[in-house]
Amino acid sequence: MSDHHPLDSQEGQRLLRALRTVCDHPPKVEEVIDGFGQTNLRVARKSLLIAGMGERGEAISIDAGPVTHAVLIRRGPCYRTPYIGQQGWVSIASPPERAWPHVEALIIAGYRLAAPERRAQSIPPEVAGGPVGEA
Repeated sequence: MSDHHPLDSQEGQRLLRALRTVCDHPPKVEEVIDGFGQTNLRVARKSLLIAGMGERGEAISIDAGPVTHAVLIRRGPCYRTPYIGQQGWVSIASPPERAWPHVEALIIAGYRLAAPERRAQSIPPEVAGGPVGEA
């Protein structure tokens, strides 16, 4: 997503509000603007989610882990994030409203990957973010 820009559009601002709502639940998520102007949501200094504008419109990138990454790309609508996809990152361009339960599950699963073990365990198992087949 290095060719992305800030989410300045009205749709981009809506996307950010939705992402902030999801990220209010896991503990200690911080929001920073990175050197490319993208919104980066982090936990314990590790990136959890990157949001910005690119060729396909508003997009979010999430660390899904290498195993889940392959399944998500095969299944769609996710695609391999440029430059960091080999590390397990997937992107979703302009996620439609009907995809939000899936997006929320990916964010929570990404939080569990990025957060220190104690914080990751603080999210109850019944919260979204289980295995891909359950999302």
